Amino acid sequence: MPVSVDVLTEKNIFLRKKITMIQRIQSVYLLFSTILVGFLFALPIAEIAKDGAILVFNFKGILQDGVVKTSGIAVLISICLALVVHILAIFNYSNRKKQVQIVWGAMALLVLLLIEFVYYTYLSNSGAQIAFKMGAIFPLVAVILDYLAIRAINKDEALIRSIDRIR
Repeated sequence: MPVSVDVLTEKNIFLRKKITMIQRIQSVYLLFSTILVGFLFALPIAEIAKDGAILVFNFKGILQDGVVKTSGIAVLISICLALVVHILAIFNYSNRKKQVQIVWGAMALLVLLLIEFVYYTYLSNSGAQIAFKMGAIFPLVAVILDYLAIRAINKDEALIRSIDRIR
């Protein structure tokens, strides 16, 4: 059964719209930021050497030999919220002002997460040697990517306003 040209054209327009959304640089920044936050579930945040034992700090809390010594429920909640807010920001591409507000909220959650990292490592383990791992840097990089996304969203908004003035 032959396919009409109209159907193919409609599909191409649909595909172009989807590709355009992915190609917007702020969507790429937010996607990378979401991936970095998601990696926090797999990577350790720090290793703490205290009293001859090595403790591992990850999203579960502080673990000694795989057993949770200090619960990290606050870190887990912050990571989950940051992940959900980033995903929400990615799919709010049609409302730029709301997207900016959501990304500011995601940045606030990431700063809170960094504060929790400091609390769990330094303040709750005084006198211990702390070695931060790759996971500790990811929220900071995600904050920078979120800031770049906000700048790109604001550029898009300015471009739309300038086009409206020309009309």
